[in-house]
Amino acid sequence: MEKPCAANAGGIGPHAFAIRPGIVEYAAAILQCLGAAFEPYRSQYTPQAWLDTVMTPDTLRRRLRSMTVLVAIDVQGSVVGTIGGTVVSSSEGHLRGMAVLPEAHGRGIAQLLLDAIEKNLLGKGCTRISLDTTEPLQRAMRFYEKNGFRRTGKVSDFFGMPLIEYLKHLPLAKFI
Repeated sequence: MEKPCAANAGGIGPHAFAIRPGIVEYAAAILQCLGAAFEPYRSQYTPQAWLDTVMTPDTLRRRLRSMTVLVAIDVQGSVVGTIGGTVVSSSEGHLRGMAVLPEAHGRGIAQLLLDAIEKNLLGKGCTRISLDTTEPLQRAMRFYEKNGFRRTGKVSDFFGMPLIEYLKHLPLAKFI
């Protein structure tokens, strides 16, 4: 997972990013990434939903212990993206906390993170992956749909906001 990956930066040329396990030493940078990525939507979130999304140092430490967290690191060694995933049943994984710094959008980082966490969950026996998102995140919804996620029709309450569930069935051949 340490191997840098080349991603196109919108015609500027290739930039290398390494996908690495999220570790406690990256905690401050992960929190900064989440905060920066979700800041444009803050006014559309309830205070409790906002805090659950961007996390506190304590909630991030718990997440680092309870699920696989990955980070995208740029050539300067900075965290530019993150994603978390966990096994929730014998065949289902669940994604949480995907974020890419706004200044790093359009460089393929989200795709690298999603591919890496899907491969990780497939290796743990998952044949489908769920995630939840909110209405303000239309760009994320388009990204997930482009990557094979479909709305399940389930909408739950997320601290006073509608939380929309998506599901994807993993093609086993994708990672072989």
